[in-house]
Formats: sequence, structure tokens, C-alpha cells
Amino acid sequence: MNATIKLENKHFPVLLSDLTRIISPLYGGTFIDCTLGQGGYSKEILKTKSNKVIALDRDPDVLQIAKKIEKQNKNRFNFFNSKFSEIGKLHIKDNNLKAVIFDLGYSLNQILDFKKGLSFQSTGKLDMRLGLNQFSCDDVISNISEKSLNKIFKIFGEEKNSKLIARRIVQNRNKNKLKTEDLVNIVAEIKKYKFSKTNPSTKIFQALRIYINKEISELINGLIYSFKILPIGGMIVVVTFHSIEDKIVKFFFKNYSEKSNSSRYLPNLSKENQLFKLIKKKPIVPSSREIKINPSSRSAKLRYGIKIS
Repeated sequence: MNATIKLENKHFPVLLSDLTRIISPLYGGTFIDCTLGQGGYSKEILKTKSNKVIALDRDPDVLQIAKKIEKQNKNRFNFFNSKFSEIGKLHIKDNNLKAVIFDLGYSLNQILDFKKGLSFQSTGKLDMRLGLNQFSCDDVISNISEKSLNKIFKIFGEEKNSKLIARRIVQNRNKNKLKTEDLVNIVAEIKKYKFSKTNPSTKIFQALRIYINKEISELINGLIYSFKILPIGGMIVVVTFHSIEDKIVKFFFKNYSEKSNSSRYLPNLSKENQLFKLIKKKPIVPSSREIKINPSSRSAKLRYGIKIS
């Protein structure tokens, strides 16, 4: 039996109770779940019979989960195999739209599907595609220049050893086609950390996933188009898992909720042009109890804003 199937019930939707508490005053409307995954958020929202959910996910493997949820919630659930940056192209017209929700983490099924190559335990051809991609990790590692690899690792992974790792990859790929386990070994040889809670390859894998799936531009466009389709009083909720994502979301909400902009490169907003009301300026993070139950939630941060203009 596939490990993904065996462990499916052990997936824990991150910050679910906090999310429910935040959006529950809006119940009785339609919610967009931009990252369906294993359906944790959607299933919880649909427990209230007056709610409807429109769900998106770029991963075609999610379709089976979506069909099951749709079958159990007749006329209250619709699914699109689409990237959330394309939310504006779906022509979603719902006068009762209440919130757009983003969970930017990977589902347990995706991590344990070793064909996707998102895990350090994967073997074989480098992939890391989440769906609807233009290129794979193998294309990047095999063809991109040493200088570009260094930039990817440094910017998207915030990796201190980016230059050395990029050089070692190019040296090794000239001898043999690199597989996932080869990349893990290259990083491990350079970063000889004996006492660390995280795998030495964490930042390198993060950088490659971000680059291959265009996660930064996806997030920025997703936020922009979500704002455009939301009515006044609607809410955008985002759960991030690393600092780059969180900085973007923080800037987006902070910059368009204050009279004095957080960026000196943008004109100051007048009160009439403020776009969001923030109930909490600081992010909501998992409790120690949730982290104990679900260690992968430890880096999660939830931010949200209410559209006022």
C-alpha cells in the first residue's frame, strides 16, 4: 500500500481552530479555499450547512479528494484544478463571497509522494513540480548556470553556503546526471552539521521548490486578484511557512492598511484609500500543544485583513 494512503488520516490542518474562530462571524456565505490539499479547511467550513466552498489546487492528484468532498456536499462545493494566481480568470461571481483563504504549506500526501521529490527521502529523478509547471527541478539542476543557481539558493533559500553548493552541483553534473539523493549528499558534505533539528538540505530544497513552482509571483498575484474579487467586508486569510512568504503577506496587509506607508518608495495613502482593516497586526502562531501534535506547524504564521475599500 502506498505510504501516502496509509498516513492520510495523520494530516493535521495547521491553525485550524484559529482560522475557524476568525472566519466564523462570516458564516452563511461562500469561501474560496485556494489550496485544497487534503481538504482540511474546506471540510471544516462545510460542516456549517449554510456555507459554500470554491476550492482551487494546482496539483492534479488532489482531484480524487475534491470529488469525494463534492459528493458529500451536493451543490455546496466546486473545485478548479488551477493555480491561485489565475483566480481572476475563473470568473467567480458570487455576491455572497466572504473570504479567500491561502494555506501555503505542502500537504502530507505531497510530501510522502516520493515521485514529486519534495522530500529529502525521495530518490531518483529530481522533480518538485506541484502541477501546471513549465519546468522541473531536473531541468534547473542540469542546465542552469552556476551563477543563477547561487542566486536561487541565496535569495529563495537564504543559504549561506549558496556559492559553494552551486559550484559543487555544476562540478558533479558534468560527470553524471544528478538525482535527488545526489543533491542531498552534495549539500550534506558541505554542511556537516552534526547537531541540528533540520535537515542540511532544507534551505536548498525550499529555494528550488519556490523557483520551480514560481511561488513568489504566484503569491503576489493571488493576493492581488483575491482583493479584486472580494466585496467590501470580505476577508483575506493567509498561512505562511517561511520568512519570504511572510514578509510579502505582512507588507501587503501593512502597506495597504496604514495612512503612512511601510515603504518609502510608494506614495502615502489617504484615509479614503486604505484598503484593509487589520484586527491583529502581529501574526497568529501555533500553540505549543499544536506544535507537539504536529511538529511541521512550528514555522506557520497566520495573517488576515478585512477589505474596507
